Amino acid sequence: MRATLMYGAGDVRVEDVPDSVIKQPTDALVRVTASCVCGSDLWPYGSMSPADGPARMGHEFIGVVDATGSDVTTVRKGDLVVAPFAFSDGTCAFCREGLHTSCVHGTFWDMEPDEGGQAEAVRVPFADGTLVRLPVAADSALIPSLLTLSDVFGTGYHAAVAGGVSERTRVTVIGDGAVGLMAVLSAKRLGAEQIILMGRHQARTDLGREFGATDVVSARGEEGIARVRELTGGHGTHVVLEAVGNMPAYEQSVGVVRPGGVISRVGVPQYEDAPIGFGSLFAHNIRLAGGPAPARAYMAELMPDILDGTIEPGKVFDATTGLDGVPAGYRDMADRTSLKVLIKP
Repeated sequence: MRATLMYGAGDVRVEDVPDSVIKQPTDALVRVTASCVCGSDLWPYGSMSPADGPARMGHEFIGVVDATGSDVTTVRKGDLVVAPFAFSDGTCAFCREGLHTSCVHGTFWDMEPDEGGQAEAVRVPFADGTLVRLPVAADSALIPSLLTLSDVFGTGYHAAVAGGVSERTRVTVIGDGAVGLMAVLSAKRLGAEQIILMGRHQARTDLGREFGATDVVSARGEEGIARVRELTGGHGTHVVLEAVGNMPAYEQSVGVVRPGGVISRVGVPQYEDAPIGFGSLFAHNIRLAGGPAPARAYMAELMPDILDGTIEPGKVFDATTGLDGVPAGYRDMADRTSLKVLIKP
């Protein structure tokens, strides 16, 4: 079968690899019908050492179950399913609490060396705890939106939920990538009073307005912070949803959050040390929240709004390719000429 491998920074290839097969009685074999390139894939694309490659890529996918292990009971051959970006057993203490990304037996797809969603097929460990059946056909027009449940929509929603967004909150979203736009959509879904999107790419911020942003601030740094404070009576917003992951985005978050507010981070941090002391957070009773989204926990809640057409998160996909076009898809996303690339193997 064919799959995507990253050999180092800027070096993505589609190659023949051994077929994925059932290895454990709790496995399912899924033939991938839709996948995508994630914004988090761009971090290694920009910096990965060849010594760390090749690495199988892809952690978001929809597909058809081709086979199941003897212990699998919730899905069967022929089912169309979606997988979250981390696989989990669904039974451990953390899964039962809705924190599937901390499953004691599962892990992130990016940590599974021989599998990946940007491929023709995937072996899914713990199929009962991981996969969710979809009540549509593989060629449904809803597939792009349903695919966002695997990561970006669940991640944006997690940011909003962890930040405590409600009808009485003003929200700043930092980042106009797919996750940032899903954070806007999620804040709107939760009834936020004001949603300020900080981004500078007009096609993306226009989509952000469609998803519910009430204001757009294109400036960054101190100028951007001043503009957000101007829009909020000088105080800043109750919640900041940080969807980038670099230090300037964190510093901007500290600058625009109001006293007593929450910074909810879901952009994968590219740093270990950050200001959290008296002058930055402590003195103003500012809290930090967020983390890897337990996307599996949110699927049942979010899917009905997609199925009935209330929301269309799949609009974040602005390009589609087969496997042969995946390397170019990485380049386009890294160059900001594409927002998010849909893959149809």
